[in-house]
Amino acid sequence: MKKAILGMSAALLIGTGCASDTGTGALIGGALGAGLGQAIGGDTKGTLIGAGIGAAVGGAAGNQSDAQKKKKP
Repeated sequence: MKKAILGMSAALLIGTGCASDTGTGALIGGALGAGLGQAIGGDTKGTLIGAGIGAAVGGAAGNQSDAQKKKKP
């Protein structure tokens, strides 16, 4: 199960290019969160919770970065 999640996460990171920092942050955060959720919880529920939290936090951080880029001249 862990190898499958890592493989899918790697494929998403390599194969998907996001046009904004928000999308990139959500993608990376979701992948890292899923990995941590699996490592800590050891089940699908932990993986999904970790992915959701990671995507939310990563998206928020990326959104902040996008907002700062818009402010710069």
